[in-house]
Amino acid sequence: MTEAATPGLTRRFARLTALNTASNLTVPVAGLADTVMLGRLDDVRFLAGVVLGALIFDYLYFGFAFLRMGTTGVTAQSWGRGDTGEVAAHLYRALLLAAFLGLVTLALRGPLGDLGFRLLSGTAEVEDAGRRYYDARIWGAPATFANLAFVGWFLGRGEAARALLVVAAANVGNIVLNWWFILHLGWAAFGAGIATATAQWLAAGIGLSLTLGAGAASCSWRTVLDRAALRRLVALSGHLVVRTLLLITAFAVFTNASALLGTARLAANGLILRMLSLASYLVDGAAFAGETLAGMAYGAGDRKELRRVLILTVAAAEICAVAFLLPVLIFPRGTYGLLVGYDDVVALAVDSNIWLLPVLLFAALAYAFDGFFLGLTQGKLLSRAMVISLGLGFAPLAWAAIYFRDSNLLWLSMVGMMAGRAATLGFAARRYLLPNRGDSGVAARN
Repeated sequence: MTEAATPGLTRRFARLTALNTASNLTVPVAGLADTVMLGRLDDVRFLAGVVLGALIFDYLYFGFAFLRMGTTGVTAQSWGRGDTGEVAAHLYRALLLAAFLGLVTLALRGPLGDLGFRLLSGTAEVEDAGRRYYDARIWGAPATFANLAFVGWFLGRGEAARALLVVAAANVGNIVLNWWFILHLGWAAFGAGIATATAQWLAAGIGLSLTLGAGAASCSWRTVLDRAALRRLVALSGHLVVRTLLLITAFAVFTNASALLGTARLAANGLILRMLSLASYLVDGAAFAGETLAGMAYGAGDRKELRRVLILTVAAAEICAVAFLLPVLIFPRGTYGLLVGYDDVVALAVDSNIWLLPVLLFAALAYAFDGFFLGLTQGKLLSRAMVISLGLGFAPLAWAAIYFRDSNLLWLSMVGMMAGRAATLGFAARRYLLPNRGDSGVAARN
């Protein structure tokens, strides 16, 4: 039996992966529900407007994803060391930061929206629909940030079932409210935005109630406000912000370049990105499991366990990617035809569908390594890897795609970025794949 096949670890990994996958899949399913409902309206501008407007929230929300990623790693490490007081303190620190960021976002909602739409490209009608979506959804910002903290904390404790409840509440609620606001009331893009905001507040209430019985109160404010711990949190958050904003910038450039190729191409590439998003959430089920278990092993100082976790994470991520790819590559027209009713959009999506193969296979590797290093709270490493892959793998090809107005070059730029991330992070992870040489005190170097 190989190290990676150790029954105890494999069972824990499989359980966490299953729960994380169920949790993750509610997110893109809710996004697909938006697409399906908006795609059944008479005018494609509502769908294109939401695709465009959602880019601003990619920056606002995914840019602050460190509230989830950073909380999971530090919580898991404290859990691995058996430091229950510090475990609770991590939640309070994350929630304080979430509240501050939420209030600042609401205060600056006007300038942020103006700047976002000034940078994006779209017709006046598409931009109007996107702005209506933005103006409604922005009111969910404080709740969204709090939910990131709740989910990260639960994952760090290995309580993926509680994280599932929070995420499912947000996304199932979003689907139901989308049906009511978009189709029943006819609020179109505005309805999609207000449905998302309302569902986030519902999930935040559930997350708060779940923490009451989870030991979150067993911590003093002196511990929460410890200066050294706060400095470490700020440093880690800074690196994760850089890493995430660069990643979202790549997707923003990709989407904006798609808009330059026409409304139909924007909608078609948006559909393929939806599929990539769906696949990434599936792969992230394994990556999140690796993140939790790597953090716990790192906190406990167990290098052998780290090696097993990394092997399991990489293998599971690639298996998930292949399982997703097969039906989408075999039945592309049927897949995209289920989502929208515009024949020209479906035809363009089918034409570019083959690019999912290299993009997703490289992305699965990158997500696996991401999860592993997030568990080790190696934020500086992740930000550096993103800078390299964006500068060398994505930017030159994206510039060429915009210059020549070539959709295939645009997709090649996405392949370059994902391949660059997989290569740089894989190179950094190589020492954890080597046989153990007696160095078990890995946590001492944290």
